[in-house]
Amino acid sequence: MALDQPLAPTLSRKRETGHDRVRPDLESRASDDHHQALRLWLRLLSCTNRIEATIRNRLRREFATTLPRFDLLAQLERYPKGLTMGELSERLMVTGGNVTGITDQLEAEGLVLRAPHPDDGRAWSVRLTPAGRRLFRRIAATHERWIVELFGAWSAEDKVRVHDLLAALKRHLAAAAAGGEVRR
Repeated sequence: MALDQPLAPTLSRKRETGHDRVRPDLESRASDDHHQALRLWLRLLSCTNRIEATIRNRLRREFATTLPRFDLLAQLERYPKGLTMGELSERLMVTGGNVTGITDQLEAEGLVLRAPHPDDGRAWSVRLTPAGRRLFRRIAATHERWIVELFGAWSAEDKVRVHDLLAALKRHLAAAAAGGEVRR
């Protein structure tokens, strides 16, 4: 069965959720006939997408900001001396144009300062202003509460176990990407 075909929710998902109707998401593309690894991957994607959508909506509603703006501020908060536009682009995994647009907005609002890089005359360095640092800290504290809330269905032990399992998966994926031996 192809994953691009719409699938009805399976009985097992009905039992898991306690609902007769499951809200469609990436996971709804799989059926019980698909490999367990594929179903797990789609479940991880579905959970990630739902968490991200919730955070995006709350950032917009409560702080009139976006996730990319928050992410840029977070990077700058970690590097008080500033980062070049290229470093921001690399850390955020977006194009330089995206970083420039967000930086322009934040600079116009007095949240970041852009200045020529002291060691590279061709580059610009971006750092938080005091107002930017205060705003980021306020948003970050709220963001952390949201994340804690969204993972509230798991006990502390569950979180440790999932974290450990995902760490093992991450090591496995890094080895596979490096062309190294992949162990089970």
